[in-house]
Amino acid sequence: MNAIITGATKGIGRAIAIKLAQEGYNLAICARNQAELTAFSAELESTGVKVFAMAADCSIKSEVYTFCAFATAALTEIDVLVNNAGIFLPASIFDESDEAFELQQNLNLNCAYYLSKYVGKSMISRRSGHIFNVCSIASKEVVENAGSYSVTKSALLSLNNVLRQELAKYNVKVTAILPGSTLTSSWEGTTIPEDKFVQPQDIASTLFHILGLSAGANVDEVIIKPIHF
Repeated sequence: MNAIITGATKGIGRAIAIKLAQEGYNLAICARNQAELTAFSAELESTGVKVFAMAADCSIKSEVYTFCAFATAALTEIDVLVNNAGIFLPASIFDESDEAFELQQNLNLNCAYYLSKYVGKSMISRRSGHIFNVCSIASKEVVENAGSYSVTKSALLSLNNVLRQELAKYNVKVTAILPGSTLTSSWEGTTIPEDKFVQPQDIASTLFHILGLSAGANVDEVIIKPIHF
């Protein structure tokens, strides 16, 4: 089995990459930092799978498409696509720069749109595959001081639903994962206890469990929130 994961060296993406590698998936991964990619690839390859890594800024359309071509050439057949790359820039929309909104739109939404179209076409031809979009609880609830983030994550959930409708007839599954507060680098420096958060490994385990469901079952969306926060 083969999977593509964006934003794979940190947080949720990293946990998903480790879980899928442990379960025997060959991977094509990207992140912006080449040194981190190289080190992480070696860690993943120790499980015995093949890992193809490319440095790419997923907020830049041309780099997304370059990674698309790289990943599909390396893996040939794609069974799983995980649209994980994203960014959270806290601010009121009245205080932030236009560029802050545009960056979040490019990374949180546009990247998933380009990748899903590119990879989805090959899944259509094979009549199999599964696309996961890592959304956020902000896709459904406006988060204070995170207006643009909420807008872009809401749009990602909408994209997920459109993809699911259009791909279902080809036996391709599409699932949105909506985490609540998850202990990633976005919370660096927090004094909130670690056990108050959802852990990245929780997301990875959930995703892999969904992959194990019967061929006729699709999980449209899953919300994972801390029990106490």
